[in-house]
Amino acid sequence: MTALKQELKEALIDTLHLEDITPEEIEDAAPLFGDEGLGLDSIDALEIILILERNYGIRIEKPSEGKEIFYSIQTLADYISEHRKK
Repeated sequence: MTALKQELKEALIDTLHLEDITPEEIEDAAPLFGDEGLGLDSIDALEIILILERNYGIRIEKPSEGKEIFYSIQTLADYISEHRKK
């Protein structure tokens, strides 16, 4: 699971062009969206959906679950572990 979290952090940094942050600075349980944590927005959420589809073969079937799934690196990693196709 730790390797998956590292992979996710690196994918977020690369895809979202977060040049001023390192994977070590992203806390596993910190919120990804809003004023706390990384402060990502809805455009970033679309990019995360693409990461899930491209890298793990996962499609978000219920957009209403997105807020829960995308809350933190930990919640993303848990979801990927349960639903991964690649």
